[in-house]
Amino acid sequence: MTISNQSLKIAVLPGDGIGKEVMPACMEVLAAAVSSVGAAPMAFEVHNAGAQYYAETGEALPTATLDACKSSDAILFGAMGWPDIRFPDGTEIIPQLDLRMELGLFAGVRPIRWFPGLPRVLTDPRAEGIDFVLIREQTEGLFYARGRGEIINDAEAYDTMQITRTGTERVTEFAFQLAAQRKRRGKAGTVTCVDKANVFSSMAFFRKVFDEVAARHPTLQKDHAYVDALALTMVKKPWTLDVLVTENMFGDILSDLAAGLIGGMGMAPSADIGEKYGLFQPAHGTAPDIAGKGFANPCAMILSGAMMLDWLAARDGDEKLADAARMIEGAVEHTLSTKLAVPMEYGGTANCTEMTRSVISSLSAVRKEVA
Repeated sequence: MTISNQSLKIAVLPGDGIGKEVMPACMEVLAAAVSSVGAAPMAFEVHNAGAQYYAETGEALPTATLDACKSSDAILFGAMGWPDIRFPDGTEIIPQLDLRMELGLFAGVRPIRWFPGLPRVLTDPRAEGIDFVLIREQTEGLFYARGRGEIINDAEAYDTMQITRTGTERVTEFAFQLAAQRKRRGKAGTVTCVDKANVFSSMAFFRKVFDEVAARHPTLQKDHAYVDALALTMVKKPWTLDVLVTENMFGDILSDLAAGLIGGMGMAPSADIGEKYGLFQPAHGTAPDIAGKGFANPCAMILSGAMMLDWLAARDGDEKLADAARMIEGAVEHTLSTKLAVPMEYGGTANCTEMTRSVISSLSAVRKEVA
């Protein structure tokens, strides 16, 4: 099988805690998958950033790292932050937020899918059909207030939410484009606007712009839900959901709830997508309680790598990269459904290394299906 000589430059930011453990696992799986299908090889370049690096150097996101991200084909991001390491004002070290703003990563993509072999959190057997995507606007909303908040006379505090037409239009358009792709694969083709339009003017504006964009997609369905009602739907009947689009803070909260529906953060991949750049990371944090012990479940990081391949495939028109992504997803499913390895997170004995070995060995089992 011929492999392209044109390698893809991937900026790798392992970060802190278990980020440094799950990242090598992801890179190993990616390399094996792309090699198997003859896709362009990955040229991984590791760069410094994060809370622990800040403690050592006083820099959380060095200029050299930011420049490397801008010049790469894609960014793989581990996890960053540490409880006892903070900026002088008491806020956390969160370089991922800086990258979102610097690179215009406006769409936070959180696919929520139940895999056979995972514990079923909800007792209803229909929960095995959970397969939806939460799209979170990431450059404005309430997070716009980061660094802009005001405390007056130690008596009152203000943080301002920003909702713009430009920001809402582009994230809504992204959601409808994704729904169209999913519809071609047999999904409902429905985009739900999640807001609090009955209370806040900013949210009523968000819904208004959503409806205007929805009108451009007559072959797809639109829906509306207040964020509190949507939280209830997630718990009661999440298998009815398809694509959700929401403001930054609401998306931040709902994405963790959604991960709980499929067993936890160890199975929750994510992507931060902009007009030009794509960053891919597990939804989990640095897990200081298990960091350095090798116990971490690498599946969320590995599945984030598969999302990266899909994004690159669409960008470059390279179907081999998409084939590699399907192989990785299939290998994770095969590993879990056959109990080839069960992560410690779910009561098994497989550590990070053993899970990685099992996923790689499962690639060959699913290769014929992809072919």
